[in-house]
Amino acid sequence: MTIHVEQDPVIAGERIEHALLITIDRPESRNSLDIYHFRDLSAAWRELRYNDEVWLGIVTGVPGNFMSGADLKTYIPQVTELATEIGKGEVTEIDGCRLSDGTRAVLRDAKIYKPIIAAVDGPCVAGGMEMLGGVDIRVATPEASFGVMEPKRGLFAGGGTTARLPRQIPFPAAMEFLLTAERFGAERALELGLINEIVPSEDLMATAASWANRILENAPLAVQATKESVVRGMSGTLADAYEIEAELSKTIFSTEDAKEGPAAFAEKRVPRWQAQ
Repeated sequence: MTIHVEQDPVIAGERIEHALLITIDRPESRNSLDIYHFRDLSAAWRELRYNDEVWLGIVTGVPGNFMSGADLKTYIPQVTELATEIGKGEVTEIDGCRLSDGTRAVLRDAKIYKPIIAAVDGPCVAGGMEMLGGVDIRVATPEASFGVMEPKRGLFAGGGTTARLPRQIPFPAAMEFLLTAERFGAERALELGLINEIVPSEDLMATAASWANRILENAPLAVQATKESVVRGMSGTLADAYEIEAELSKTIFSTEDAKEGPAAFAEKRVPRWQAQ
């Protein structure tokens, strides 16, 4: 399997409890994926979403690679064959592969409210950029590159990029990415607000772990509700966002962790979060 999933991973010599590390390992194709790897990546995101022992996700690639989208040499024939077989009405999947795996793998409408950190080294283009749009914290090396490359191949970025990118960075910057279909370096990506930080490649995973630890210091349900409020609130009006905020606030204030936080503060100790 070239999509590795590790719960409570050891990163830079430190175990990160309640984290799930997802590593894309297909360097022979620059971490581009065929239908089987999209299937496995989609399954990894389901593990993050539904595993109650996991409070945060980290996604990365093997050194020098992040994610380059679909392997055009294999993916298009495979998905065409899959669509043909499913179109006959006799099956809904083949070898566990579904037509929806591609968009689910790149986090289009994923409804994962646990925070996700991306550690990017090498190309983050096409489907990699689409997946990046579903990630919250983005750390990159100087060698990382970013681009919405589909128009250069006569294709369309249908995994969420045209919807999310203009909501995440300034409109002119988003259109620069989308319309030129050019590749941008890490410094330009940082300047445009696409990523949070650039670090040397040898520090990439330690930096991702540091971000994870900073987030994991906080109550997990409160963190997840905060992300949910932001994601859901961005899709409607300001009035809608206030209603979502009020709904989630009521839920969080009724949790055991909402009692633990003030108690730990009063007793001058570290909170013991239970995600309850």
